[in-house]
Amino acid sequence: MIKSYLSKLIFNRWAAFLHDLFWVPATLFLAFWFRFNLQEIPAEFLNGFYRLLPLSLLVHAVIFRLFSLYRGIWRYASLPDLIRIVKAVLLGGLIVNLFAFIFFRLQGIPRTVLLLSPLFLIIGLAGTRLCYRLLKDRKLRLNKQEGVRTLVVGAGQAAELLLRDLLHKPEFQPVALVDDDPHKHKRELHGVRVYGGLDRIEEVVLLYEIGLVLLAIPSADPATIKKLVGECSRIGVRCKTLPSLAELSGDTVQADQLRAVTLEDLLGRDAVELDYRAIANYLEGKAVLVTGAGGSIGSELCRQIAGQQPSRLIILDHGEFNIYTIDHELRSSFPDLKIATVLGDVKNPDRVDWLFKEFAPQVVFHAAAYKHVPMIELNPAEGVINNVTGSKVVADAAHLYRAETFVLVSTDKAVNPANVMGTTKRIAEIYCQNLAKRSQTRFITTRFGNVLGSAGSVVPLFEKQILAGGPLTVTHPDITRYFMTIPESVGLILQAGAMGRGGEIFVLDMGEPMLIRELAEEMIRLSGLVPGQDIEIIYTGLRPGEKLFEEIFHERENLQKTNHPKLFLASSREVDWQWLQEELAALHRSASSRDISALIEHLRQIVPEYQGDRLNP
Repeated sequence: MIKSYLSKLIFNRWAAFLHDLFWVPATLFLAFWFRFNLQEIPAEFLNGFYRLLPLSLLVHAVIFRLFSLYRGIWRYASLPDLIRIVKAVLLGGLIVNLFAFIFFRLQGIPRTVLLLSPLFLIIGLAGTRLCYRLLKDRKLRLNKQEGVRTLVVGAGQAAELLLRDLLHKPEFQPVALVDDDPHKHKRELHGVRVYGGLDRIEEVVLLYEIGLVLLAIPSADPATIKKLVGECSRIGVRCKTLPSLAELSGDTVQADQLRAVTLEDLLGRDAVELDYRAIANYLEGKAVLVTGAGGSIGSELCRQIAGQQPSRLIILDHGEFNIYTIDHELRSSFPDLKIATVLGDVKNPDRVDWLFKEFAPQVVFHAAAYKHVPMIELNPAEGVINNVTGSKVVADAAHLYRAETFVLVSTDKAVNPANVMGTTKRIAEIYCQNLAKRSQTRFITTRFGNVLGSAGSVVPLFEKQILAGGPLTVTHPDITRYFMTIPESVGLILQAGAMGRGGEIFVLDMGEPMLIRELAEEMIRLSGLVPGQDIEIIYTGLRPGEKLFEEIFHERENLQKTNHPKLFLASSREVDWQWLQEELAALHRSASSRDISALIEHLRQIVPEYQGDRLNP
């Protein structure tokens, strides 16, 4: 098969080469003929033609090969091919003219011929390629009756490039364009007409029996995308989009790049600008430990850290399958990276101590935590032991073995906590902040809200409920949450690690909070369904420990700007160190003995703003 393809390719290139050489004598004769007004060429000048012909053939044969005129495929002939032809012909004509003057003193060769011949040759070479492409495109269009009838939204550069590719894909049949620019209305791109603005989508879809709508505006804002998705959902037609400008690379736009509209598109989070040099300065060539490496945040930390060329990446998780999954991914994606995979629990001081002795991590990202609010309300002792004692064990080891940097991954639920999970994370913040004052290790805390698609978050739950046909369960019609993408939040965690000097709490800019009810509606529309019609949304009531809205900083934390627009700084809270140690020891004893009443009292002692209810063991 490969041999047959190569033979065909070589044959086609030789055929194209001979075709181009044919045009050299043809256009040369045509130039002489035009010089004499399409009359008989006098014998003297006919001899000049015969003298010039072999020279022109030889020179142009060499020039055509040097300029790679046979690199392009005729079916896709375009402006770069025309430019190559013009350059080759002009250079060839210049050389022929020079040699004709040197060898023949231009005897019997009219000066007009030297100008007309290159012009005719350009027309001949480019014209045949253009005609071939037009014939192929016409044949393809006549045969494209089986592909899905497609409406392209947008008539700019990206749409033109996409449309060019769609016309050569049998699975698509582009029949119409819409664009809000009135200057483009009633015009055509590659034979496809622009029928009006985005307000005519429903009319065009019904009129031309459209089966697929493609958004070809990479710079489209969330409002435009949301409007399009809502319209497509309402009229029952599938919708896809090109990647955003940040995702597109190079100048190519192809049908293969089309993807479903995602929740991230609707949220419209701006691309985060990171100082990669500063990040590399504290990660490159260092032994880096990530706890909770198998989780949503931990695994993305591993991916981004691996790209910074650490000397070794140590991944720790107590879940066997989770750590196996990220280990396999990292070894496949970064075959040259030294990876130490440790199956263990942050609550086990012996295991953590062994890890620090064995691998001496210089940078630690502590992402291991229990984070599901209702589950920790039902199991408060386990939440305390994991989130408080586990964090203390890892932080103490980082201090004891003189790690350079320790980054605690915290949550907005630590602010004015109404649940045990948020309170345990707030205690971890307080401990790291105060340990930083007594340690050579830089202890830095990062705090942010929900991440889209993380394990246990509302997004995967809604996806399962949609697949099951609904209903979608929302706790309260007015409940709101902050959302970020996982890569965005992890990038800012790494940036905070580069900026912190020790003891700070960096608060990530979460943008505007979103109503969970609206999130549910958008996810239903993204599935091509209509909220309230195809899938119902029901309200189940707030769960134990759940707040209507989350806060990203306490009013007394005096939030300040940093030199990064997406990171803010919350002031630290200093407490008596001896008192804190005694309270943490008492809290751990209460958790170990499952004395929930004492546990709740110690939580309130350490975090006075915690106002949770008494819980069951």
